[in-house]
Amino acid sequence: MDAKDFVQKIKYYCEQKGVKPTVACKESGAGKDLINQIERRGSMPSVEKVQMLADYLGVTTSELLGEASGSSSAGIRIPVLGTIPAGIPLEAIEGILDWEEIPAAWGSGDRQYFGLRVKGDSMYPRYLEGDTVILRKETTCESGDDCAVLVNGGEATLKQVIRKWDGSLELRPTNPAYPPRIYSPADVESLPVQIIGVVVELRRKIK
Repeated sequence: MDAKDFVQKIKYYCEQKGVKPTVACKESGAGKDLINQIERRGSMPSVEKVQMLADYLGVTTSELLGEASGSSSAGIRIPVLGTIPAGIPLEAIEGILDWEEIPAAWGSGDRQYFGLRVKGDSMYPRYLEGDTVILRKETTCESGDDCAVLVNGGEATLKQVIRKWDGSLELRPTNPAYPPRIYSPADVESLPVQIIGVVVELRRKIK
């Protein structure tokens, strides 16, 4: 669902509830100027704000995001992000690029997922620029896992994480044109180096 369709969904459910969209946005806590912001930026609001609106309007987030009520699909919609700035909770990130659906069973045990749009070619040929990877939100991983990692407060980078016997971490690209980076236990603690998600699935659109 794109931003334009999302605004139409908001207006539709507001009409069903008998409330003006600006009133719904304000009273839900999502912000009275939310619709103007969506239309101006052409991008989706945060997951948190989608949930606020859905709760206020008495619908599920799937319904608000375009999945018909009573659909046989048992999937869960998750946001696809372009960047993941340090220090911002995933559910509060603005500028969602897209939404993907994952099996509902994946969410058992309160597990959380998000999508990340691949940029650059450091993980070529495993991942291509423009691919979408589905990640399970984690703060640790097994050695050899592909992960989204925050280094020194920067945006998330997608790399294979190799755990060394001494506690250091190697962030290894698959493209031989890029060198691996190794961080000592002290670097991991001080920079810091933070794992925020483990890749569980690759989704590639055929152009």
